[in-house]
Amino acid sequence: MAQPTVAAYGTWESPITADLIVAQTIGLGQIVRDGDDIYWSEMRPQEKGRYVVVRRTGDGQTVDVNPPPFNARTRVHEYGGGSYSVHGGTLYFTNFADQRLYRQPAGGVPEALTPEGMDIRFADCVMDSRHNRLIGVREDHRMAGQEAVNTIAALDLAEGGAGEVLVSGQDFYASPRLSPDGRQLAWQSWNHPNMPWDGCELWLAEMMADGSLGRTRLVAGGLDESIFQPQWSPDGTLYFVSDRSGWWNLHRWRNGEVEAVTQQEAEFGAPQWVFGQSTYGFAGPDRIICTYTQDGVWHLAAIDTGSLAFTRLESPYTAIGGLRVTATDAIFLGGSPSRETEVVGLELATGQFSTLRRSSSHEPDTRYISPAHSIAFPTTEGQTAHAFYYPPVNADFVGATDEKPPLLVISHGGPTGATDNALDMPIQFWTSRGFAVLDVNYGGSTGYGRAYRMRLNDRWGIVDIDDCCNGAHFLVAEGLADGKRLIIRGGSAGGYTTLGALTFRETFSAGASYFGVSDLGGLAEETHKFESRYLDNLVGPYPAAKAVYQERSPVYHAEQLSCPVIFFQGLEDKVVLPNQAERMVEALRYNEVAVAYVPFAGEQHGFRQAANIKRALEGELYFYGRVFGFHPADEIEPVQIENM
Repeated sequence: MAQPTVAAYGTWESPITADLIVAQTIGLGQIVRDGDDIYWSEMRPQEKGRYVVVRRTGDGQTVDVNPPPFNARTRVHEYGGGSYSVHGGTLYFTNFADQRLYRQPAGGVPEALTPEGMDIRFADCVMDSRHNRLIGVREDHRMAGQEAVNTIAALDLAEGGAGEVLVSGQDFYASPRLSPDGRQLAWQSWNHPNMPWDGCELWLAEMMADGSLGRTRLVAGGLDESIFQPQWSPDGTLYFVSDRSGWWNLHRWRNGEVEAVTQQEAEFGAPQWVFGQSTYGFAGPDRIICTYTQDGVWHLAAIDTGSLAFTRLESPYTAIGGLRVTATDAIFLGGSPSRETEVVGLELATGQFSTLRRSSSHEPDTRYISPAHSIAFPTTEGQTAHAFYYPPVNADFVGATDEKPPLLVISHGGPTGATDNALDMPIQFWTSRGFAVLDVNYGGSTGYGRAYRMRLNDRWGIVDIDDCCNGAHFLVAEGLADGKRLIIRGGSAGGYTTLGALTFRETFSAGASYFGVSDLGGLAEETHKFESRYLDNLVGPYPAAKAVYQERSPVYHAEQLSCPVIFFQGLEDKVVLPNQAERMVEALRYNEVAVAYVPFAGEQHGFRQAANIKRALEGELYFYGRVFGFHPADEIEPVQIENM
């Protein structure tokens, strides 16, 4: 076997190209069960980011359900999720272009149920068979110039229309769930300024014969208790996840009391950025199959609902979501350091796993794959932060013994969210070219308990930046990175952390902001309803704390930013408006700092079109090559860089 060639980091030739990533990769999402059929959604970059519902029949055949140009994606809360449901072979879905709810019978074509031009959006719908209707979260945008109105509403399937409001009066709703006999409805709700992971409520009401709601009671939750995934067991017991113990543990409501089902320092829930998430399900009235995370790694387990005996199930998957369970099997989205995300089937009787759909048709060559290493490192005020470290790996190249690799620090979005260790080909794009990567779960991330999650309250723009900087310093001290070639990148809230680190610290020499926030006050004033008061807890009430907002906003301190930055921005972004990037670009341009701006028409918050994903990945590599004076092996269309 030939010895690897010694070459400068960043110049290594890699088989993991941007073309390979966008041509052979899809996004896998929401899983639904309907009898013996399994459904999931696919985001297809080659179809300009269209979301397609796919059905897998009991005999293993797969077929696309919603035809082009229909795009099964809702904009409730802007982030969507829960965009479709299936009952008796009939698909009900929201179409992205017009946000109307459609019904598509098996073998038929989509027909609209909600009116044209009304801007009423639905998500997270369940079937109410007793009354021939869908019950879901409705977001009403008909009052121009005013905040959208969120309710739980019922849509008569015989008449269609705008729907009839069942529950109203609070700012947000999620997870309407009918009991097995259809006689009780549970749901979640919360109010500004809370986000659902801060505190929300679980309610329960009787469903009357005429379809109205009767007696209503509060089951659990409050301002400082987060509820996740209410779900009914086959015998009619209401289960849910609560973090009242300091960790998201499973609970149930029985005989008018809340009982803990699990009591672990582990997370059985996740932040509700999107609708329709699921971390547990019932294999019968006596058995739960669930997934939970500890130290950033996800596991599977079974719980006996009588004895509450907890049994961990052996699994090769370390990143798990979207779990759906029947008496015989469990279906979920799974990934690991050696596997990209796939739709996985688990046969409960045998413990055998099978792959139903892979997110990539490419079989990665392990000689070019850098596995994730879970690390913890010291950070500010004696705290510990967490991350996944990826060393540079390429079978054909090594760096010189007297050279350390450049380090790319990734700050995830949210900021309430988390990164995991599933195989991610964009990360491998960097490591196979000679970059080290540190993917940080800074304070405020989920998966490490409520106290860790709340670490960011009042301190966004401080704790997250400190943790990213201290992670970089830790790897430099360990001899794993070049302290003069430290880079930070991130999208959305991660873009804010990126810009904040580049402005208020001197750790990094370059950065990339993907639809990042530069003006916190502008975000508070201009963003959509779901996040419009998010910053009250993260920064302070607005506008009362306006001075703090300006103090932590990079755009007001651009003169302190002196290193090169590249910006990528979708021009139809309704979450972080394009002016957030454009004002920062203009400030750096004025200050004669090296800057590049790459806008994408037709993209929203996050890029979904193949050509744009490719352009951003290659453009970022080209940018770093210019900044640090190396020549990538790839043939890349140049990016215009001002003030170089």
